[in-house]
Amino acid sequence: MKQVQVLDKTFTTYITKVEISERINAIAKELNERYSHKKPMFIAVLNGAFLFASEIFAQFEHPAEISFVKVASYHGTESSGELKTLIGLNSAIHGRDLIIIEDIIDTGKTFHELLPNIHAQNPASIAIVSLLVKPEALKYPVKADYVGFEIPNKFVVGYGLDYDGYGRNLPEIYQIVSE
Repeated sequence: MKQVQVLDKTFTTYITKVEISERINAIAKELNERYSHKKPMFIAVLNGAFLFASEIFAQFEHPAEISFVKVASYHGTESSGELKTLIGLNSAIHGRDLIIIEDIIDTGKTFHELLPNIHAQNPASIAIVSLLVKPEALKYPVKADYVGFEIPNKFVVGYGLDYDGYGRNLPEIYQIVSE
């Protein structure tokens, strides 16, 4: 197993590039089938989901749009418990089929705060796609419709996920060795 250093923490390979790619291909195939006769709007949750969203969106074979929201709740390796919406959704979503793409569902707080705002705009449907889900960490009832991988409640970096802004560019997902 490969180890990497991100700032003051050591991480070891947890999910390889090949495994990520295979799972993205499978999710994209399912989305292509489900939305073959619709024109969905993909909404990527920044910053973490940018790589995942770009690969999912690039494999979507039907007319679609993409937009972004930026929210933050992490400081270091812990969720701060406070959600800060930094950039809001600027596109009209009333009557649209939405596919919200997230890098990781940890406590569920992001969706707990974000979904009521989205539901208030009356979209036709909402599907949640998350690369990672930590079932043990959930504090809010959030269910992703499409999940890349369920993982234990350990801190991870890479493939868009960061530790204090660093590590997003790692091509694989790495799990912290010790906290």
